[in-house]
Amino acid sequence: MSPPTYRERLRVEGTVLAACGVASAIAVLALAEGATRRPHSSLIQLGLVAVLLTTFGSRTVRRSMQRASLFQAGAIGTGEPTPLWQLALIVGALTLTLGFAVGWDAALRIGGGCVVVGVAQAFLFERLVAWEEARGGRQFYRVAGSSLFTGTKLGTVPTRHP
Repeated sequence: MSPPTYRERLRVEGTVLAACGVASAIAVLALAEGATRRPHSSLIQLGLVAVLLTTFGSRTVRRSMQRASLFQAGAIGTGEPTPLWQLALIVGALTLTLGFAVGWDAALRIGGGCVVVGVAQAFLFERLVAWEEARGGRQFYRVAGSSLFTGTKLGTVPTRHP
């Protein structure tokens, strides 16, 4: 069985992250007093996240693709997928931490931010990768060494021969 492509992982992980964000936001709205304080601030902050993802996030995805190492089919490894259960834990931990430490309006912004980031991954970044794969006749995969702090490291495998 071949590892998941980078596009597949962007789509799946982005969708799961967005769903976790929706669940977080619904839970905060249903259970926490003060979650709807400062709605203008929340909308501005979420808009800023969307703008940053569109500009810097897209640039980072393109840079990762430009730096991708060439691999032969079958040598790519596991594709380095993020376990999906980790996304739920991360969203839950951030929501609770900010809710108790800062306020439930901040926890609501975490849920909203996860929705924005997840949608950007699943739709915007996935489409950038799809376009580059079609243009270059190759597929991208995550490779060992990818992390939140070092960024996504990609490998590429040709899908057509010159």
